[in-house]
Amino acid sequence: MQTLETLRRQINSTESLHSVVRTMKVLSMTSIRQCEAAVESLSDYNRTVRLGLQIALRHRPRGRPPLPTGSSGRLGVIVFGSAWGMCGRFNENLAQHAAEWLAAVDDPRTILSLGEYVGGALESQGFAADEQSAVPESVEGITARVQELLIKVEHWRLHQKIDRVVLFYNQSASGSGYVPTTHRLLPLDEEWLDHLKQEPWPTRQVPTFRGDWEALFSSLVRQYFFVSLYRAFAESLASEHASRLAAMQMAEDNVEERLDDLQSRFHRTRQNAITEELLDITSGFEALRTTDSPTRPDASPPDSTM
Repeated sequence: MQTLETLRRQINSTESLHSVVRTMKVLSMTSIRQCEAAVESLSDYNRTVRLGLQIALRHRPRGRPPLPTGSSGRLGVIVFGSAWGMCGRFNENLAQHAAEWLAAVDDPRTILSLGEYVGGALESQGFAADEQSAVPESVEGITARVQELLIKVEHWRLHQKIDRVVLFYNQSASGSGYVPTTHRLLPLDEEWLDHLKQEPWPTRQVPTFRGDWEALFSSLVRQYFFVSLYRAFAESLASEHASRLAAMQMAEDNVEERLDDLQSRFHRTRQNAITEELLDITSGFEALRTTDSPTRPDASPPDSTM
């Protein structure tokens, strides 16, 4: 049977764990909102880039060769994992989604895992990552990581002849859920570009430009890559915190149930100890009372008169 001191230590430890879990819940909720705000603020910038691409495609010089289709060369795969653990099956579900896609592709490939947790999940699926890098822990660190990733993609193109790049990341869904998502970064989707070119212009006057078309189009494509990677990081980070929030909610329920059980056992043990002490006191008092009582004579004393 556990002593009161043992139960008290377990209660204190469980209460400390409960405090940590609640703190992580608050941090996750705050981080989710920051990531959502980052994605929302990116929409206007993305719209500007799309409009610029639309104008550039409409004024494309005649005789320009078609855009590369990326049908040859190596494949570059970027998988966006989590910065920390304790986020449920966030990395495992994404790794399974990426493995199913990769299993249908026989082309030579280079896999970059962002976050050490998803690297292990990929390896368990039979696709070990060739390279590994860190992921931002907050929204403030996304821009720097995007710039580093753009340099990495350019290095792939120039030195490893990688002309196709595919992104795998978890995207926020309704409520606190998320879904694994596949996004082709390179080459540019020709159908999407044709559709973008045919879209109606939002105003009556269609703008034009002067200068080198190649430089303008290349600059717009780089901005499109920046938007795509930034969104992937922000969506992945929001999904990570959503998954961690769900995991912490389950942990909080378990901790509270454990705490209630420990407190009930502590009160029962304490009550039993008090009851035993009272019984000991009562028994001792009765024993002392019996010992201190005068002995009653069996007969009356003899008569002293003659």
